[in-house]
Amino acid sequence: MVNFWKYRDLFIELIKKDIKLKYRNSFLGVLWSMLNPLLMMIVLSIVFSSLFNRHIENFPVYVLSGRLIYQFFSESTSFAMDSIVINSQLIRKVYVPKYLFTISRICSSFITTLIAIVPLVLVMLVTKVQFYWTNFFVVVPLIILLILSMGVGLLLATINVFFRDMKHLYSIVLTVIMYLTPIFYPAEIIPEKYKVLVELNPLFNIVGMFRGILMDGNIPAFQSIFNSLIYSMIVMLLGFFIFYKKQDKFIFHI
Repeated sequence: MVNFWKYRDLFIELIKKDIKLKYRNSFLGVLWSMLNPLLMMIVLSIVFSSLFNRHIENFPVYVLSGRLIYQFFSESTSFAMDSIVINSQLIRKVYVPKYLFTISRICSSFITTLIAIVPLVLVMLVTKVQFYWTNFFVVVPLIILLILSMGVGLLLATINVFFRDMKHLYSIVLTVIMYLTPIFYPAEIIPEKYKVLVELNPLFNIVGMFRGILMDGNIPAFQSIFNSLIYSMIVMLLGFFIFYKKQDKFIFHI
């Protein structure tokens, strides 16, 4: 933490750089953070509303909220995976805590995800979803998701230095996670015999908490928050541990 505080200014600059590079030469810039989930919501709503609309109330909000969580996890961990390799020239020249490159990419994605909540609120207004004061508790699953993404991102960044095919393998993993996460279908349709497998998906409980708070104003049970937080903390600590153990060997492979 002392080392992190020492390089805090660099960390902030890295986040700014990542956001600028993401929208470089883009006419709409950061507005794409709002348009992208909206366009995806429209497509998914048109395609799947006839199948699941009877089972799901406020289907557009349901889809957009699930997509928002998945999009952040997918984008942040994919960006984090390339963070060491992309910054290899700087890493070779000067000493910088290497985890800053990985964590900054996740935090920049988190900021753009927070921006993407704006169209979600607008869709809730248009579809006349009731607002509750407890909606502010959406920060809880978002923080849990941020912690989880940091752990996964650090693991992927480490593996990708030594095994460059990880990028292709992870794209398959993300596709599996997407279909195992109830983004556009109700969780109730999952057969009981497969429910245990689906619940192993780290996004399953987070999406459920996020939707419950946002759409129904329900504060998650303490046990649910505790379990998800412990799971995410374990992944994050594992990611930091493996990254720390292997970081001195990065220089020989980048």
